[in-house]
Amino acid sequence: MNGDSVRHSDQGETDGEAPARNRDVWLIVPCFNEGTVIEDVLASARETFPNIVAVDDGSVDDSAASIHRAGGHLVRHPVNLGQGAGIQSGVEYARAQPGARYFVTFDADGQHQVKDVLAMVRRLRNEPLDIVVGTRFGRPRGENDQVPLLKRIVLRTVVLLSPRTRRLGLTDAHNGLRVFNRRVAEDLNLRMNGMSHASEFVELMDSHGWRVGEQPVDILYTEYSMSKGQSLLNGINILSDGFVGRRLPR
Repeated sequence: MNGDSVRHSDQGETDGEAPARNRDVWLIVPCFNEGTVIEDVLASARETFPNIVAVDDGSVDDSAASIHRAGGHLVRHPVNLGQGAGIQSGVEYARAQPGARYFVTFDADGQHQVKDVLAMVRRLRNEPLDIVVGTRFGRPRGENDQVPLLKRIVLRTVVLLSPRTRRLGLTDAHNGLRVFNRRVAEDLNLRMNGMSHASEFVELMDSHGWRVGEQPVDILYTEYSMSKGQSLLNGINILSDGFVGRRLPR
């Protein structure tokens, strides 16, 4: 991201009693008009991970104030650019912080769970991996599985249409929960600002030769998060944007 397009502010609160062992982990949280939930999401996550940067992507509600109240670091886009741009700005901010070793892309709407992040970070610390991607399909489907049927079909179709995804052994490439090390953070340069950044992430995993793993995760679908979800039209836009993005020079 161009440095002129963002404004930074200091952390709103001290880290308090957050576990010292996770101080080398940074959560990156893109945020667009999430003022009703973002404070609770960040405050809960900070009980385990003290370092969080939330990127307010041109919100017109009180998201920025809520981020401050929760103690998050704040990066602001003056206008809405898209989730991909939010992630890129957040990674650039986080990788400039002293001691940052591990980076997490984490949704602002409460779908992702800290317990899954802990498991994924543990794998990066102990296994020869550069990035761990969450998957909603990593275990047998249970009675309490919350992934809607139509969403499962769309996600499975995206995998079938992506040779790169299959080559990497990924089953849920559009899962927004990812944990990666500094090698990935230093090389990350997302050009697709919108939701199609997920397909670009897969392309980068393949082209850079990052060592990739998957981790079964639980996604919490609430009435609120479902109301913010992607439509089938957005799914088509992701595929078309990815087609265009592959033809842009790096």
